[in-house]
Formats: sequence, structure tokens, C-alpha cells
Amino acid sequence: AARVALGALAEALIDQVAGIRLVSHVVAVGAQRATSQAVPTPADEEALCAASMRTLDPADNARFEAAVDDAKHAGDTIGGVVEVIAYDVPVGLGTHVSARERLDARLAGALMSIQSVKGVEIGDGFAQAALLGSAAHDEIVRGEDGHLTRTSNHAGGIEGGTSNGAPIVARAGFKPISTVPRALRSVDLATGEEAVGLHQRSDTCQVVPGAVIAEAEVALVLADALFDHAGGRSVGEMRRNLAAYLHAVGERA
Repeated sequence: AARVALGALAEALIDQVAGIRLVSHVVAVGAQRATSQAVPTPADEEALCAASMRTLDPADNARFEAAVDDAKHAGDTIGGVVEVIAYDVPVGLGTHVSARERLDARLAGALMSIQSVKGVEIGDGFAQAALLGSAAHDEIVRGEDGHLTRTSNHAGGIEGGTSNGAPIVARAGFKPISTVPRALRSVDLATGEEAVGLHQRSDTCQVVPGAVIAEAEVALVLADALFDHAGGRSVGEMRRNLAAYLHAVGERA
């Protein structure tokens, strides 16, 4: 709850200073993956909140619900994958100099800090490992407006530890909740004898609230990175600092 509350403040700050907007959604529950190619935007937030499984596509929502129901009826739990997308992120947030301060490293650390998260991807993530370099990287071209742009976003908006101006795409994989109703084998530490795990009340699946928590963590990281580039004592001062920085970047492009 504390992370989400702080994340809400961070989201408001990065929106007011830089126009950065975030959205999160569920892309997989267990073995069921989203089939819709529709990518949500911040304008879809109301629709996502209205969906029981925080996904835009009704068919995907129904399949995700069924997967959770099946696990519940089997006395089991189930995990899944959530995705957070950050739109209109200024170019250059993060650094290529310090390994710990790379934007992707900071995002990965923040997402991995969420309880039950066991894996993080930025952009195409692990899928890139199966591709050749010619297919995995984003080509740079000069757009119709004369500015440099890319033909794809396999990198997920981060290259060389810094934001490249494309939407930042991060995913987090949640393991199934460990308090399984169908108690698992364990050992009584007092006696050393075999025992079964104590089942406490728990949800069957945590990915829907997990998406909201992941969004909050991304907001906190981006707010911190924004302070590094445009820190100030007020929103107005940060806006002026950011505008000066972006003007200098634009002159080089």
C-alpha cells in the first residue's frame, strides 16, 4: 500500500514536469498469454480498472479468469506476467557511465523488489536471445519531421542505460502465491519430523494488484531519474531545467 501511495505521487510529478504517462496491464496468467495485439495507453485506464483481470480484450479477460478459477477449484495458486508502459519519456534519463545507475538496472531492481516477482524483462527481453542481431536491434532513421527515430522498439525504450525517447516497456513475472491451499510437504523445525505446510488465507492469483504495484515502482524510478536531470525546488523549476536540457539535446539531433 505504501509503494502504491508513493507511486501515485511520483506519477503526478513526472506527468506535471515531463508529460510522462504510465499504464499497466496483465499479459499472462499461468500458461494463458494475451492474444490481442492491442497495446493500452493511459487513456485506457478506466477500461482496465473495470476489467476483472486488468486487460482490454474481453476474450483474454475470460481466459485469464478461467485459469484463476481452475487453480482455485484445484486447491492451488497461479502466477502470471504484468506489463508497464511509460509514454513520452524524455530522451537521456539514466546513464551509461555507472552500472548501478543505468535506467534499466534501476527498473529491474525496483520490479524485482516486489514480493513474488521472479523475473523482469525490458522491451523484447528474453525473446531477443533467440534472434539474430539484424532482427533484434532497432534501426535508426530520420523521420518525416527531420528528427531521428527508430523503426521498432525491441529495446523497450532504453539503450545504453538511458531512455531513447520511445515508450519504455517493462514486464515482471510473478510466481504463484506460496500459501497453497493443497498443503505442500515440509519439515517441523522443532522436531525434525516430516510435516505439511500450514495453509493461511490467501488469494489464488496476485497479478492484478501486482500490475498496479509494478506501475508504482516504475513511476518512482522515473521520478528519481528525472530529478537527476532536472532537479529543482518546485515543479516550475524542474520544467525549466528539463526544457533547457531537451533544447540542448535537440540541437545535437
